[in-house]
Amino acid sequence: MFQFIQDQAGLDQVLVEMDQSPVYALDTEFIKVDTLWPKLGVFQINVAGKVYLLDGAVLDLTEFFKRIFAAQQNIFHACGEDIDLIYHYTQQKSLSNVFDTQVGMAFLGHGLQVSYQNALKQMLDVEIEKDQTRSDWLARPLSNEQLLYAANDVHYLVNLGDQIKTQLKQKHLLDYALEDCRFMTQEIGQETPMELLYQDVGNYRHSRRQLMQIKQLTIWREELAKALNIPRSFILKNSTMINLVEKNPKNMFQLSTIKDIRSNIVRDHGKMILDLLKFLPDQSEWPLRLARPIRHSSNEVGPKIDAIIQSVVDETTIPKEVLMRKKWMNALYQHVVFHNDEQDLPDYLLGWRYELLTKPLVKLLRKDETYLSTQMKVLD
Repeated sequence: MFQFIQDQAGLDQVLVEMDQSPVYALDTEFIKVDTLWPKLGVFQINVAGKVYLLDGAVLDLTEFFKRIFAAQQNIFHACGEDIDLIYHYTQQKSLSNVFDTQVGMAFLGHGLQVSYQNALKQMLDVEIEKDQTRSDWLARPLSNEQLLYAANDVHYLVNLGDQIKTQLKQKHLLDYALEDCRFMTQEIGQETPMELLYQDVGNYRHSRRQLMQIKQLTIWREELAKALNIPRSFILKNSTMINLVEKNPKNMFQLSTIKDIRSNIVRDHGKMILDLLKFLPDQSEWPLRLARPIRHSSNEVGPKIDAIIQSVVDETTIPKEVLMRKKWMNALYQHVVFHNDEQDLPDYLLGWRYELLTKPLVKLLRKDETYLSTQMKVLD
């Protein structure tokens, strides 16, 4: 049913088969418990109906990765962490030939996050065990149960992909789904600039001084996490940083009372944290206050927004949660209120959604600009 490849000669044969078939079903098993970057244990591939488990602990996968980037199509299910791993190992962030069966299922009305196990049951009436999810994939030897689990993750994936693509074609939605897959892999490769990390932690309630403190803490945390290859939460959780700027401790004792701060962080980095909270640049360099989130539109326009979205649902059969996410809607609000450049909108809103949804919504929101401006005012 599968082969576990642990030597370069075996991998070379897999590469030959990959050259003869340009479509692959892929999955990865990795460990990312106490590290920032994932450690690859096994890379699974189904090529032309043959399943291979590649030992990521011993093999040089350089040529394998080249073929993935050159493939006609790579089929995954819930590919976010897999793509992130590929980008880390290859230091390339441009994998645009992906079909994610979870995305395809969402377009067919099965929800945004259907599991692989449920997808197989619903689409192929196949049941598999998912009892090795938390296995140690870096341990050797791997058990037969682990290997079978890993193989099952790609054994049925080609058939699942074919079934989903067939149904998407029947609904004339395949091109839309493939485009969303491209946007998703682009998004995974985008790293927030260091100087903007504070925006993912702070909110509109924080003063400019607090935002400057958060900015210094987030930059320090990011640099330390990358240097030591440890999770950011092992240094400071986001909630801990908020507690720090709101409590503003002045000494080591006060610092040690901050909720969820680790004792080893206080011991090893306490002075640095206190300095980052205390010593700030000139006030002219502090970030501006963050905009308030918009809870809703005016009573008159709100129902019209819902009506536009529902009309596209009716026209295309695409579920509402696939058409428009909350963060995309907020980006539209900001675009209108702050007169931003259209190219700053999320890629999803500039693709196939643009004519169907984005343009009509922007036109409508512009009629509500006065109300929106009062809801999303930038605080002094």
